[in-house]
Amino acid sequence: MSFKSIVWRERLSQWKQARQKLLSEFGSQKELPDASDCGSLEELELQQFELDNEARLPLSRKVPTSPSRINPYRAIILFRLVILAMFLQYRMTHPVQNAYVLWLASVICEVWFSISWILDQFTKWHPVSRETYPERLCLRYNQPGKQCELAFIDVFVGTVDPLKESPLITANNILSILSVNYPPEKTCCYVSDDGASLLTLETLLETCEFAKKWVPFCKKFTIEPRSPEYYFSQKIDYLKSNVFPTFSKERRLMKRQYEEFKVRINSLKAKFEKVPPNGWTMKNGTPWPGNNTENHPGMIQILLGTDWRNDNYCKELPGLVYVSREKRPGFQHNKKAGSVNALVRVSALLTNGAYILNLDCNQYINNSNALLEAMCFMMDPITTNKVCYVQFAQRFDGIDAIDRYANLTTIFYDANMKGLDGIQGPLCVGTGCFFNRKALYGYDPSEAEYYKTECLDEEISKLLGAEPRNLESELPSVFFSLEKSFGQSRVLLASVLVTDDRFTRSITPNEILRQAICVISCDYEENTAWGREIGWLYGSKSSIVLTGFEMHTRGWRSVYCMPAPSAFRGSAPINLSDRLRHVYKSAFGSMEILLSLHCPIWYGYGGHLKWLERVAYINATICPLTSIPLFIYCTLPAVLLLTRKFIIPMTSSEASMWIILLLLSILSSVVLESRWSGVTIQEWWRNQQFWVITGVSSHLFAVFQCLVKSLTCSRTGSSETAMKSDIDNTVDLYRFKWTSLLVLPTTLILINLWAMFASIFLAVSSGYWSWVLLFFRFLFAFGVIVHLHPFLKGLFARKHRIPTVVVVWSFLIASLFSLLWVGVSPFTTKFSGPDPKECGIQC
Repeated sequence: MSFKSIVWRERLSQWKQARQKLLSEFGSQKELPDASDCGSLEELELQQFELDNEARLPLSRKVPTSPSRINPYRAIILFRLVILAMFLQYRMTHPVQNAYVLWLASVICEVWFSISWILDQFTKWHPVSRETYPERLCLRYNQPGKQCELAFIDVFVGTVDPLKESPLITANNILSILSVNYPPEKTCCYVSDDGASLLTLETLLETCEFAKKWVPFCKKFTIEPRSPEYYFSQKIDYLKSNVFPTFSKERRLMKRQYEEFKVRINSLKAKFEKVPPNGWTMKNGTPWPGNNTENHPGMIQILLGTDWRNDNYCKELPGLVYVSREKRPGFQHNKKAGSVNALVRVSALLTNGAYILNLDCNQYINNSNALLEAMCFMMDPITTNKVCYVQFAQRFDGIDAIDRYANLTTIFYDANMKGLDGIQGPLCVGTGCFFNRKALYGYDPSEAEYYKTECLDEEISKLLGAEPRNLESELPSVFFSLEKSFGQSRVLLASVLVTDDRFTRSITPNEILRQAICVISCDYEENTAWGREIGWLYGSKSSIVLTGFEMHTRGWRSVYCMPAPSAFRGSAPINLSDRLRHVYKSAFGSMEILLSLHCPIWYGYGGHLKWLERVAYINATICPLTSIPLFIYCTLPAVLLLTRKFIIPMTSSEASMWIILLLLSILSSVVLESRWSGVTIQEWWRNQQFWVITGVSSHLFAVFQCLVKSLTCSRTGSSETAMKSDIDNTVDLYRFKWTSLLVLPTTLILINLWAMFASIFLAVSSGYWSWVLLFFRFLFAFGVIVHLHPFLKGLFARKHRIPTVVVVWSFLIASLFSLLWVGVSPFTTKFSGPDPKECGIQC
């Protein structure tokens, strides 16, 4: 509930009436309403007591999963564990002598799959949900007529290349942030342009002008969502629940103005697609400093703001700041983690918000109360000193109805994250996450509480008043403890000691801007703790997971929030090629963590990390390694069909019994998990299918490439992938784009198909029993093909088929496999003459 909602206005009216009655009783001279309109004095006192009592209630509540839903799931998991143990015991004690190597390989794979499944189940044992009460937050911290006490929030948005990341999508993201249901004087948006593009700055300038029309329209009519592109594209009856007589007219006017805004943004993009020979120039005729994206100075432009931040003061809009950090050849800029750390330092000097929201440029705020939802955890006195970040579930637009490539990742967001929230908190996925600034600064919860006190005002004033050359001698205790970690900016050191921007009162705006330019220089982090203990940690492409792990080891806990409607929505990779690249990047980052000093297997012992939380981090880190046994297991059916062997004794009824029980337990656990998590069977199947696809492609490539990188000490890795540039890109859904990640899955399809056809010809000359055995081998191969069926459709589709180069490479690898098989025949017994010991002299 917002502080401007109808319910809130009704409560405020009742509160004012009750207060006036109480003042009248004690001799107030104010004009009072009629007693018949307000009710009796006892009723008013009771209403006032209820409001005061509600303001003192907790701002959030943990809701455990119903025992009737979770207990059957726990029981079936234990049953499945017993069946799995008995099945593995049978497999290990009954080797197949005529296919010993195949049997051994399959048993090793099955043991690894079992361990991976057990690690995954540990985190789902105690799932919880959360309820928030934003109306109580407003009653406590934002009562009209009093000074707003809500915390200041800095919002970070990162961009790299506006020609690949659509400027229109970025503009919609900024508009949704500027129109959020939160006091504008308590919010500031920082846009990091890591590509130093003039197009991004021009887009933000156009966005500021349109925001002066869009934001008042949204707040007047309570528009949801507040991204204009997605609001106007909704196919709903927008007049159904709106009682304002002028709404229809103003909506048509606003839609026409937005269409004009889109034309201006698209014309800007078309203009900047071709770079002039001498580079871009600004409106005043001077060259754009960012013409060389790898060698340019730091740039800061305050576009919107309050007080001293901008002459264009607008009390209805939050602040908006453009930031492009300095880049020079020979310096390690640490990609996204480095840009976020630069924003952390700049925002500390300008606004110093106590909490930070990080968003991708393709993600917009879908629920205007999202900031209030997060503050229910961050500002609740019960949890304020414990929570390091609040992670929201990711939801996406533009996905086909059946979610062909598991873009929604519902198993992770609706099941795993709920389970982690019942332990020490969910993993951090970066975007859609609210951070506690003190936790980012590397403090423990107890240290963060110390810095919230008012006892440091005298030290802050001394720190700001001291000359830089005399700072070390005048304030040695403060200087040495902070300068070594945070750098030499005295204004930044002062901002670390407080949770607001009161330290700026004795500094001129020009001095703050000079300090802001200094802290985004490419050499500022040298000999400091930035990237090692402070901010987003470096050393992995999944740096945000590493950062969250470090926070948990210090004793912080995190919170998972899933409001309705969803807080944030974004654009997901629309086709399989882009989806595999995205997964590859995450898997590569997990492997970097596994091979680093911060590996959760051995790092952080003796701290405050709960052992089940450690298990969750270990499972997330070793997940790419599952690709090796998975690839072997997907190759086994072809080998079994060609050798006419099997990995289980087919004459044993005991083997069939354990397999049937295991399959039944798997099906039962899936059904019961869907009851408490809300994940449908179809979503589970898509997730399972995509797990196999990524396992034999993205994860496998990430494992070997990371090993090569570690052994050769090279910088080989995945490149930054930009999002799609069009909002309506559903035409690309079934399109296969060239990437080497498509080769191995296509090869597995071809090998298994070739083996199935070859085994049929081999069985034609055999008897009935050979067809029975062939049926079971066919089931094994059919399971692999069903999991990889998008590639099978791509091979035989008339359009949007797999690129020819992928098919050619796959045929070459499959042919090489066939030739080696025929030449080597590893599982065929070689004839070397009769053995006299077996057949005697008559041989």
